[in-house]
Amino acid sequence: MVTIVDLFGHEQLRERLSASIRAGKLPSSLLLQGPRGVGKQRLAIWIAQSLLCREADPPCGECVSCRYAADLTHPDLHWIFPRPRLKDSDPDLSQVRDDYADAIAERAAEHGLYPSPSGTEGIYVATVRYLVQQAVIAPAIGRRKVFIIGDAERMVPQEGADMAANAFLKLLEEPPADTTIILTSSEPGALLPTIRSRVVTVRVPLLHDKDVRAFVENTVVKRTLDKNGKATASERVRAAAGAPGTLLTGEADAKATLNARRIVDAAVSARPSTIHATALAQGSFGARGSFADTLDALVALLGERARDALHRNDSSAAAAASKAVDAVLQAQTWTETNVSPQLIASKLIRELATTLK
Repeated sequence: MVTIVDLFGHEQLRERLSASIRAGKLPSSLLLQGPRGVGKQRLAIWIAQSLLCREADPPCGECVSCRYAADLTHPDLHWIFPRPRLKDSDPDLSQVRDDYADAIAERAAEHGLYPSPSGTEGIYVATVRYLVQQAVIAPAIGRRKVFIIGDAERMVPQEGADMAANAFLKLLEEPPADTTIILTSSEPGALLPTIRSRVVTVRVPLLHDKDVRAFVENTVVKRTLDKNGKATASERVRAAAGAPGTLLTGEADAKATLNARRIVDAAVSARPSTIHATALAQGSFGARGSFADTLDALVALLGERARDALHRNDSSAAAAASKAVDAVLQAQTWTETNVSPQLIASKLIRELATTLK
């Protein structure tokens, strides 16, 4: 039996969720929001496993329901996420069902380790119709059913889809008594206000380095990550910056994130020799494409830094991170000129050293 990789970290959040589940007080419609790559969909599967478990202290991990959930074959666990548009312009619901069955089987075969969806993938109206249809059907083997909608901001509005949209909103607002709906999003601001107003939001934070290390040192995870290039566990922990799922997006993205982390570290150290060496590592004119990727990763890294600071009520650190983002955005405009990435990096790191001190 192929099972998905364990959930790492989020212990305090899991304790709170478990207490709500045991008390029968878990909201019927949830939104797990947080940075990309922190394990929101894996956490949603853990919640589903807890809800479907047959024992008194879920999830036991041993009962039939827990085992089915762990290998993504539980008939009362429905996982929806962005998919390529089906070739049929108006697919019937059986086509949607079969497409997701194949996609989930692929994710199960990869032990639940998968990259972020491409920009062309979405959650289309036929999928929404399928979800609404399944929600009114009685559970197959248990007392309830759980729907997980990953990357929910990718729901694609389509002309003539008002009926499906309204049915989904009604489902969120008043799901059947035997149904729990869990949305996840890294971009909650992109969700329709009508959706956000109908769910209870749970913030999923970045993971601690010890949990990231446990993840990257897992045998199955390491084997998967090694396909994208060799790196030490410490390098991967630094590259993940609390969001280990980002390491699954491929070698180029992983390198860009690692390089962005090195730039931040060089700025924080403020040592001239480190700044100089980090700037030289960016390469010359021919490296402009990879340097642009690094700057994109740097914007994301500093943005997460700002959001975490706000969550800690540290307005000074949040302002510094926001100012640092502005400096990176300015550096991005310089990459469109004939300026060497090394020179851009040198100037940028010195600016960040002043901003992030």
